[in-house]
Amino acid sequence: MTQTLILVRHGEAEGSRPGVLCGRSDPRLSQAGRRQATLLQGMMGRLPEARFVSSPLTRARETAETAVGGAQVAVETDPDLQEMDFGDWEGLTYDEVATRYPELVAGWSEFRPDFGFPGGETLADFASRIERVARALADPDAATVVAFTHGGVIRALICHFLGLSLRDYLLFDVSPGSVATLRLWAERGVLARLGGC
Repeated sequence: MTQTLILVRHGEAEGSRPGVLCGRSDPRLSQAGRRQATLLQGMMGRLPEARFVSSPLTRARETAETAVGGAQVAVETDPDLQEMDFGDWEGLTYDEVATRYPELVAGWSEFRPDFGFPGGETLADFASRIERVARALADPDAATVVAFTHGGVIRALICHFLGLSLRDYLLFDVSPGSVATLRLWAERGVLARLGGC
């Protein structure tokens, strides 16, 4: 049976800026982010039988709650849908990381499994988490699953289901409030759509 998996990136968060690492910090949605989440209501309204799941971080939960528009549907939480834990790099820009940690940047950019964010998650642990949540999302009992999560997780899940290396995860542009739709056959699939709602 073909399953539809819809991956929704949370709306823009308060204080977020392009290029700033925002992993486990927990800001609320900005006004623009709330508008982005509201725009998802029409799409979610057409999915009454879907299973809805969210990262426990506030920006993802607020996006989910707004997108389902108060409908009487349960939104589960799954901690494996949280963004990467950037540790000491949280809140820094890519340029700041390159200046402060030049010897470590290559490990991240090459997605070496032994690389770990100082004080944060290793890429091997992130990869294991992605495999685990991919199995949970490829739910044979649900024709459609909608997951509200984060940019890095969505990119990694796309790679997983398309059979690509996680090193390729930056090939996909996943902006706040955007949607990726995959058609799955077990744990393999095709990317049917990537972009706005």
